[in-house]
Amino acid sequence: MSFDWVNLETLAVALGMSYLLLAMRENSLCWYCAFFSTAIYVYIFGDVSLYMESALNVYYMGMAVYGWLQWQKGGANHSGVEIVRWTAKHHIICVLVILIASVISGYLLSVNTDARLPYLDSFTTWASVLTTVMVARKVLENWLYWIVINSVSIYLYIDRDLDQTAAMFTLYLVLSVLGYVVWKKNYVLQDRQITT
Repeated sequence: MSFDWVNLETLAVALGMSYLLLAMRENSLCWYCAFFSTAIYVYIFGDVSLYMESALNVYYMGMAVYGWLQWQKGGANHSGVEIVRWTAKHHIICVLVILIASVISGYLLSVNTDARLPYLDSFTTWASVLTTVMVARKVLENWLYWIVINSVSIYLYIDRDLDQTAAMFTLYLVLSVLGYVVWKKNYVLQDRQITT
């Protein structure tokens, strides 16, 4: 990687970390950081032949707008969504959809492109697509999904010599655990306020 690449990756990492830290606090400014970080990663991932990751970041850009709207104007009173939980049935369906989509796109990538690790790339992409919707709708369990996604992503980025990004995802992994704890606490407090 050239010096310019390193600077570009550094900026994307800084914005990505800002996104996660703000999301943990349920601060809607996180979506601005997400938009600009993912715009940079569209280019970076395409250049290192992680095509599904590049496409995922195009999706993230759109979801940054959607997430901001949900957190600002969503919900029953149009005053922003609150933390919710999904049923086990929701999660079983989501996991099956992720696995099926990963196998199909992984196969298509393996026979039609020079993609590296096409099945893992596909898995992190499809899981992230669904989990980003969960974040935008403030589904508590999104953090558990991110723990798995971030763990797999670390390996992908090390394989492609994206060391700063791998380091960022290592921090993401830790922050995903903390995010779950913080949101669960907020969910319990929010639930108590509703019932009193």
